[in-house]
Amino acid sequence: MNKVGFGFVNAAVVVVYLLFMLGVGSSFMKKASKSADAFFRAEGKLPGWAVGMSIFATTLSSITFMSIPEKSFTTDWAFAIGSLCIIPIIPILMAYYVPFFRKLNVTTAYQYLEERFNPLIRTLSSLLFMIYHLGRIAVVIYLPVLAVASVTTINPVLIAIGVGIICIVYTFLGGMEGVVWSDVIQGFVLLGGALLIIIVGVTQIDGGLGTVVNDIAVENKFLSAANFNIHDLARFAPLIFFGQFFNSLYQYTGSQDVVQRYSSTGSMRETKQSLWITGGLGLLTIPLFFGMGSILYSFYKNNGGLPADFNTSALVPYFVLRQLPAGIGGLVIAGIFAAAQSTISSSLNSMSACFVVDFKQRFFNDKFKNVSDVAIARWVIVVAGILGTMITIYFTAGNTSQTWEIFLTVSGLFGVPIAGIFALGIFTERANGKGVLVGFILSVLLALWANYIHISSMLVATIAFIASFVFGYVASYFFPNDKKNIVGLTYSTRNEEYKRQ
Repeated sequence: MNKVGFGFVNAAVVVVYLLFMLGVGSSFMKKASKSADAFFRAEGKLPGWAVGMSIFATTLSSITFMSIPEKSFTTDWAFAIGSLCIIPIIPILMAYYVPFFRKLNVTTAYQYLEERFNPLIRTLSSLLFMIYHLGRIAVVIYLPVLAVASVTTINPVLIAIGVGIICIVYTFLGGMEGVVWSDVIQGFVLLGGALLIIIVGVTQIDGGLGTVVNDIAVENKFLSAANFNIHDLARFAPLIFFGQFFNSLYQYTGSQDVVQRYSSTGSMRETKQSLWITGGLGLLTIPLFFGMGSILYSFYKNNGGLPADFNTSALVPYFVLRQLPAGIGGLVIAGIFAAAQSTISSSLNSMSACFVVDFKQRFFNDKFKNVSDVAIARWVIVVAGILGTMITIYFTAGNTSQTWEIFLTVSGLFGVPIAGIFALGIFTERANGKGVLVGFILSVLLALWANYIHISSMLVATIAFIASFVFGYVASYFFPNDKKNIVGLTYSTRNEEYKRQ
């Protein structure tokens, strides 16, 4: 396949955009340096609408920007059903989870787990989050870099280094406030880029939107009876919904990069507003990104098709650089990297929060009392960012995608069981620390088995959550002496005052 020249104008637009984002993030340096609370939570002074856009931009990574259109391009809209899980999740968060995070005034989600269970559960959950997000930083840089490099003559190592350094610098300087306001801009850029691709694609198809609808209907690329055939679990719509529900439940209840934002607003009302905005934008991604894939399918179906050896993971950047004018194409490519930046900066800030709050403050505060928490957080950001970028560069040197996918799958297995632990803590009084630890171990083993049989990643997530909850609850019966004061920490005692132990 002949590669496309990136062009000076496109390159200039991307560089200007990246430098602009560096300026936005670093403009909050003075505020972020005031205290750990300012660095991690922006002192709880951020507006709800900005936090909502930030959560959306954080959860919508550059991988999503490219993989969702690729999914509807190569198969159908079955996975769009999974995106609908945001409809029940938002009310559940507001009613059952967020009140506890705000009530305890926690910086990390895992502080709740110590109060409810024990320090080991808190430490384990926080450590797994940090390990997973170190890997996530690398893959969020690697996959878009790989996709752009596969269709252009641009050096992938230079892109990886550039994106990594800029994210490190503005997260280092601006803290949570810099991350959130950068996310707001990046959210608008990536949404605008997706909309532009849709408009250009439709206008360049003979017959426009009518042709697109006809093509996907004739070839069953929307939804079909096959999506409701229980014998094909890989495409079984109900399993996709529940699997994505449990994946999202972890992201919104047990993943520090999202939970950290719940306490960055000034009130519960503002936090609820942020969640409604996040939910609305989440639903918008269904027609926007799945629709983009269908439009690109129809475009290439009616315009000569793709090269014979084409890698569809590069579908979006290939279309952008082939069909959009110079400069405009560069802006959309910048949108792809905007999605990467929003995820990376959130991961870096939340990892530093976990390290400082769950480890330094919890276990080593006396030994490092002369070192400020903000200084330690910034060193963690630098180290984690460099490690993530180095892993990305390593991946660009060889064909390591399969190994990387395995690593991500295994890492992800440990997330959803943590969501089960949070659910046990909030919805039951029986669950205790030793019981949920047993349940966690058994759920990971079952999830590994589900992954080994290679049926569906959604099956892995579903089994992981249910096993963690059920086994954790049952195992707690075997440790009747493992008791704590949990008044005020469960839903049944939510209206009672909690006295920190």
